[in-house]
Amino acid sequence: MSSLPSPVIDLYWLRQRFATARAFSQPLAGDGVIGGALPGQYPTEDRLRPAAVLVPLIERGPELTVLFTRRTDHLHHHAGQISFPGGRAEPADATALVTALRETEEEIGLAQGRIEVLGCLQDYRTVTGYRVTPVVGLVRAPFDLQPDDFEVAEIFEVPLPFLMDPGNHMRKSGNLNGMKREYYSLVYGRYDIWGATAGIVVNLHAFLTSD
Repeated sequence: MSSLPSPVIDLYWLRQRFATARAFSQPLAGDGVIGGALPGQYPTEDRLRPAAVLVPLIERGPELTVLFTRRTDHLHHHAGQISFPGGRAEPADATALVTALRETEEEIGLAQGRIEVLGCLQDYRTVTGYRVTPVVGLVRAPFDLQPDDFEVAEIFEVPLPFLMDPGNHMRKSGNLNGMKREYYSLVYGRYDIWGATAGIVVNLHAFLTSD
């Protein structure tokens, strides 16, 4: 399968895609980077703070959607932005998987036992100094959510085929702290998914459609 045009994706194929070891180079190393890192764009590797997010693929009958959160407007970092559930690693977290599952349960109340972990994408580096590991998980509906009202303003889902359509992957540019950066944006209705979250979506598309 080289593309994902259909709203129905075979779950056996999806599981095998993550279970099969293969060489793969994702297109985005991190924020503002298309095709490779730029010198001096990030803190040195030893100063990047580990973090992890869950990319929740929601199984609703024969179709899959992807769950996102919208952060509350009063937060100090990334207020109002669209993100995946997740956050920074705690000292007690043994792995990125532990971080992603713990943070997801704390943020939106999705129980860890409801998540079938498929695998991880390569790390994504942010200009804010984080090395983010995206953990991809399959979640079967229905399920109950209890969002943290302090951090999460809204939870919504987007059809996976929409996100996997490269025609929806818009390239934009802007200035951040006086530095010009390029980034991806996916606009779904009133939601603008951009920055690191959009970059992870683009990397997921490349992973699923690469030979």
